[in-house]
Amino acid sequence: MQPLQIAIMAIGIMSALVLGYAAFAGPNPAKESARRLQSVRFRHSESAIDKVEAQYRKAVAARKPKGYRVAGSASRAEALALRLHRTGKGWTMSQYLYVSGGLALGIMLLVTLKTGAPILGLGAGLIVGGGLPHFMVNRAINKRTEAFVTRFPDALELLVRGLRSGLPITETLGVVATELPGPVGEEFKAVTDRIKVGRTMEEALQESADRLNMAEFSFFCITLAIQRETGGNLAETLANLADVLRKRAQMKLKIKAMSSESKASAYIVGALPFIVFALIYSINPAYLGKFFVDERLIIAGLGGLVWLSIGAFIMAKMVNFEI
Repeated sequence: MQPLQIAIMAIGIMSALVLGYAAFAGPNPAKESARRLQSVRFRHSESAIDKVEAQYRKAVAARKPKGYRVAGSASRAEALALRLHRTGKGWTMSQYLYVSGGLALGIMLLVTLKTGAPILGLGAGLIVGGGLPHFMVNRAINKRTEAFVTRFPDALELLVRGLRSGLPITETLGVVATELPGPVGEEFKAVTDRIKVGRTMEEALQESADRLNMAEFSFFCITLAIQRETGGNLAETLANLADVLRKRAQMKLKIKAMSSESKASAYIVGALPFIVFALIYSINPAYLGKFFVDERLIIAGLGGLVWLSIGAFIMAKMVNFEI
């Protein structure tokens, strides 16, 4: 069996798995029926609570991204630029593409010269060149998101104190931008800058919500929108929101502590085959030399990678909780 046929077989297996997942990952008919009945109840109800909940669900649906798109983007290129912006590092698309291409080419040449298998080198280059920069961007985004979520309740409490002292909401946003450092101050400064050039507060907040794509900031925007339509004490509403976000953060920390053992087990089980393979190859390369040229061993290795990927995906879903 030629290496090209092996690569085609591996691609076919992965395509079948992806298509099977897509076929069984559709919407639940029972949930869809319940959602439609609930929308009918909201439409014909005279209760103020139902009207507020209907407005909340409508605002959440309007902020939900469509398909593969990142919220606030219209294409894959724009989605990538938006993800780079969320890192807060000032990275550009050209830098990202140069790094990805350089890593892919370097790994491909290194693996090809070391093993003499060009198909394996091409696969390793594509995986490392596409996966490592993506992983680094995700890590930077998660780090900035965590910093934002940690300080965001403080920003809400500062807004509450400003509103209770008699300041309008636009001036309190400026106070938050100047008093709080880090991502929170940067995003609120961007909001106030948009307001200064003529944008409405709703438009400025919506643009920040699309760029951040955080549930906490979306809650803040929805709270302001509902308060403008229904009235009420904005300071008290924001104080309650700050308390809810702090409790939400505490619940996340509890879940993280409870699932840390399972995550550590998943990391160890997933990394152990690669670590053992690398150690054996470094000690005795001749023992695993045929692994890169024998068709049967290549097929066995590809099958093992497929099943290992399935297991890693299942373990990741088991320890991933939405709050």
